[in-house]
Amino acid sequence: MSGSYGASGPAACHFAHYFVICGIDTESGLESDELAGRDPQNRVPGAGENFEQSPLKRTFKSKVLAHYPENVEWNPFDQDAVNMLCMPKGLSFRTQADQRLPQFHSFIITKEDGSRTYGFVHTFYEEVTSPQICSAMQTLYQMHNAEHADPSSSSASFSSPAVGGYDLSRDTLYVTKALCLITPMPFMHACRQFLSQLHRAVTVVPAPPLPLESYVYNILYEVPLPAPGRTLKFHGVFEPIVCQRPGLGELQLADFPLSEAFSLLGVENLVQVFTCTLLEMQILLFSQDYQRLMTVAEGITTLLFPFQWQHVYVPILPASLFHFLDAPVPYLMGLQSKEDTDCSKLELPQEANLCFVDIDNRYIELPEDFPQFPNKTEFIQELSEVLLSFGISSNMGAPPRTHRSPVSNPCTLSRERKAMALQQLEDDGRNGNLAGEELAVLELLQGNTTLERLQALTKRTGVTVACVDALRARVKSQLTDKPGAQTVAEDEELRNAKLNVQLREVFASRFITMFADYEAFVIQSAPDLETWLTNREQMHNFDKASFLSDQPEPYLPFLSHFIETQMFATFIDNKIMSQWEEKEPLLRVFDARIDKAHLYNVRAPSLRSSSYQRCSVLKESALAIEQRLMKVDHTAIHPHLLDMKIGQGKYEQGFFPKLQADVLNTGTANNKWFQRTATTQRKQDQHRQQTAHLSLDNNLKERYMQEARSLGKNLRQPKLSDLSPAVIAQTNWKFVEGLLKECRMKTKRMLVEKMGHEAVELGHGEANITGLEENTLIASLCDLLERIWSHGLQVKQGKSALWSHLLLYQAREEKAEQQSHMDVFGVFNQPCLFRHIQSMSEIKTDVGRARAWIRLSLEKKLLSQHLKRLLSQQALTKNLYKRYAFLRCEEEKEQFLFHLLSLNAVDYFCFTSVFTTIMIPYRVVIIPIKKLSNAMTTSNPWVCVSGELGDSGIMQIPKNVLEMTFDCQNLGKLTTVQLGHDNAGLLAKWLVDCVMVRNEITGHTYRFPCGRWLGKGVDDGSLERVLIGELVVPCGEEDPRRGCYTPPLQRSPSQIRRISITSMSGRGSKPNSAQIQEAVGEAVSNIIKHFHKPEKERGSLTVLLCGENSLVAALEQFFHHGFKSARLFQKTMFIWDFVEKAGASMESADQMGDFQGPLGMTCQSLCHYINAINSTSRSIGKDGKFQLLVCLGTRDYLLPKWLPLLVECPVVQQMYEDTALLRDSSTVSALIRNLETLRDFPITLESSLVKGIDL
Repeated sequence: MSGSYGASGPAACHFAHYFVICGIDTESGLESDELAGRDPQNRVPGAGENFEQSPLKRTFKSKVLAHYPENVEWNPFDQDAVNMLCMPKGLSFRTQADQRLPQFHSFIITKEDGSRTYGFVHTFYEEVTSPQICSAMQTLYQMHNAEHADPSSSSASFSSPAVGGYDLSRDTLYVTKALCLITPMPFMHACRQFLSQLHRAVTVVPAPPLPLESYVYNILYEVPLPAPGRTLKFHGVFEPIVCQRPGLGELQLADFPLSEAFSLLGVENLVQVFTCTLLEMQILLFSQDYQRLMTVAEGITTLLFPFQWQHVYVPILPASLFHFLDAPVPYLMGLQSKEDTDCSKLELPQEANLCFVDIDNRYIELPEDFPQFPNKTEFIQELSEVLLSFGISSNMGAPPRTHRSPVSNPCTLSRERKAMALQQLEDDGRNGNLAGEELAVLELLQGNTTLERLQALTKRTGVTVACVDALRARVKSQLTDKPGAQTVAEDEELRNAKLNVQLREVFASRFITMFADYEAFVIQSAPDLETWLTNREQMHNFDKASFLSDQPEPYLPFLSHFIETQMFATFIDNKIMSQWEEKEPLLRVFDARIDKAHLYNVRAPSLRSSSYQRCSVLKESALAIEQRLMKVDHTAIHPHLLDMKIGQGKYEQGFFPKLQADVLNTGTANNKWFQRTATTQRKQDQHRQQTAHLSLDNNLKERYMQEARSLGKNLRQPKLSDLSPAVIAQTNWKFVEGLLKECRMKTKRMLVEKMGHEAVELGHGEANITGLEENTLIASLCDLLERIWSHGLQVKQGKSALWSHLLLYQAREEKAEQQSHMDVFGVFNQPCLFRHIQSMSEIKTDVGRARAWIRLSLEKKLLSQHLKRLLSQQALTKNLYKRYAFLRCEEEKEQFLFHLLSLNAVDYFCFTSVFTTIMIPYRVVIIPIKKLSNAMTTSNPWVCVSGELGDSGIMQIPKNVLEMTFDCQNLGKLTTVQLGHDNAGLLAKWLVDCVMVRNEITGHTYRFPCGRWLGKGVDDGSLERVLIGELVVPCGEEDPRRGCYTPPLQRSPSQIRRISITSMSGRGSKPNSAQIQEAVGEAVSNIIKHFHKPEKERGSLTVLLCGENSLVAALEQFFHHGFKSARLFQKTMFIWDFVEKAGASMESADQMGDFQGPLGMTCQSLCHYINAINSTSRSIGKDGKFQLLVCLGTRDYLLPKWLPLLVECPVVQQMYEDTALLRDSSTVSALIRNLETLRDFPITLESSLVKGIDL
């Protein structure tokens, strides 16, 4: 459940805290209720009193007529809140011609500490006896008729009553009255039965033997709460009532029928709404029926076990609180719809992160980028089977409908379909149970003297009242078929309780599977509770990266979002605090379930499998419920006569009276049983307080605990008792403060984790962030920005408030540009950015475009600058937003922009990595070393750009051109550039310094160093080179990113290193043997680390194989040590020359039979690879061929086998000095052992490296 039940202390003794009567105050007369009558489609203040409606359809103010007792110390009575929730629509009037069936609904009041009290309301129509009220209604009708009369008609028609209206001389007027029980725990069925029987008591003849006060007194003061794991029986007016409470090791009490929630929404829809709730989105329920709103809301929050909803929770939102829909925080709220309301015209402040649930039409509209619940298909199948085992079809009623399938307007569902669904519910013959409404109707009709006289009259004339007779026959058959058995209501309660617990166990089983090993990832670093509370905000309590890396791949999209929620953070907080405090009840039950799962699954890895595991405790849980309900552990004191004066307690039949306050308000003083239990409870509480937290001040603990929980906890339910402008302004100010705090926390986490080890050295905690986590954090930032832009909107323009603002700004800028004939695309830095987003056909919605714009601005390091410029048009902002809106709070707005500015310190690829299929323009610039070097070549150059997502293919470069542009599908982060020419003409030599490639949308520029010749007869004779890129980081004088940025990618080896290892005359110091061996070890270690990362986070393996400080570079240094590369008047020798000669020597020795067995196979493989590389059509040069041999040998795990053959080859003595590393057996053995560690990893080479090689 998403909150604790009631409070400690004497509240634990009472079944009910208050009995309340709400209705019309005859003294104050008729008062129109403008707020209660407000239409959700028209949220303009003052629009509530709709004079277009007939007076009978208008809403009028209700009042709490009486409540007993006057006040309860541990749960003060909030009169305004109770009145508003008992009668959310205010008073409703009817005449004898209208249907007047009783209604039942429930509500919740959530306190600031998260505890709850529940209200259960029985509403019925009672005849109005006040002449003043009847006259006032008559006057309203005359005024209404006069205003809407046809001017062409005669004046006499003004006085004639409208059809279906009210005429004092002709009609009887009825008005609603409500009986309510306020309880600390949700015993919904028991309260419903008690209130129904209490209402029947004033309608039946003869009246019950005791006055009404006796029954109310009994439930307020003499009926205790059942103990955990026990069943309680107490007596209503006519029949006994039984309720049970789960034991300490069971799932908490949930008395709202989940079967009804599943029937209302359908299994798939409910699972989708449940997922939205887990991810803490904004959930808005919509229905004409208050009890449906409550049933669905309570059903969903009940299924969250072991987690709890931490944010605004108002299952029934009174009309006076419609402004609370502006709340820029996660919420779960229920909105009552009027008949024939078109839900498509609802004015909701923001829908980017909203899950809209139209309960009556089984229609849901989901937010975009919505991750599915793990194993969703199998999960739905198991839930459907449980429902089917109780005779409930998962497809009952209309088929589930969501926004994702093209459907007609959900609010225009045909009446025939509604009638069919209702008929299926009413004709439920699976177990002979009556539908709830039928039973309520029968109870109302039983003993009705008017109906009895009517039946007697019809029988004498040969006519029967078939419907009533049928109802009575069904009840009689059920009671006679089971002699001595339970009543229909008890059977229904048992059935609902068994179904409830089985459905909840299926949900709980999913969390036990997903979080079976969560405890291993909890970080418990604080020595005591006070230290932990003091430093809570700076501490990392859960190793998210390691946890995600340990989960099955299909679970990651959901889990990466879920572990960022407040409910998960609170769950982990409770786990850590359980070291020093008693375990929170839900956590205690969950940990016990996990221990049991580990006991039955000896091999822990099976718990982390992605295969679906069904719940194994369904029968066991249902049996526990059945055994408890069949055996009554405690029977409460029977209702009895009270100490009342003669004549008190009498009432007029058909009218529920005000009860005797002097008797009902002094119950605790006269009740000895209550005094004893309350005293015992008080002593226990005092002892607990004295022994707990001796060293920790309670005020300090409370303050830190509130700060440790994220925003929204203090706003779980809006304050209902005071709706003054000052209170509303204070609530909005809390929202502004909460949004700023959330922005600070999100940007800090994004910055710290992205900075990696730099952040650890600065004392910011863990340094690990995966791409999945990064994407989740950025998606969360997008949601935050949407909520900020939705707060305090005057009029909603579209589903995305941010995109609407951008469009309006752009329109104004373009208009100003036309007037001034100047380019003023300031907010977008350049006009192409905004237009790129608009032209992306892959994005279909405004919400998607806004998120793409945020990601692109963040990747370009311009998000803060763009938003600052967007908000600089103050006139536009004032037109769009109310005064209290976040964007009009200057100081908070500046802090918000500053927090976003801090994100410029790191590099993000959040646009590039998400929109992988879009076409992107790239610009390539080739920079030669000598002036006019390119102009002097006569060859035909070409280039091929490769990235993590693909390559551009070979593109010809026009002669004598150093720059070109091309459009290509997103290549992702760029990794390599292949550059070459065809060696045509007389001047076919090309000395290239580097190649620059720029992504024209994101602005990312990559530099691919070369520093080598391309041409035959020069350098190593290469006509083609593979260059490794590095991201260019601008560091201008005014650049806020200067001196702090993500380390650059490894790049292709520089010219200086090449010369130093290939030429005796090369400048620069040569590495010594120790440095070379260390470089080899580090290169191998980097490759191993690469494969230990999650697959999506590994980046490019080519960089580790061929870039600077790579394996190829390290082995080049190893082979060059002691290499006789050049002699006077002789040509320069390359390592590939040695490899070729060694290969030829081994080939001839193999032909002579010198190599036998495995050694011969290895020799043949080396010669085969050398010949394949030499015979390729590519002109990659000698250094390129050696690089290719190393890459292929590493991929095929042959390099460690080839090295001994090369070392023992006679050519080594001719081409290497005696001090060379290659001639040191111990060093070579160490190198072989190092390379053999790569055997465990699947090495895949980029196509740019192995193109043209046939093996």
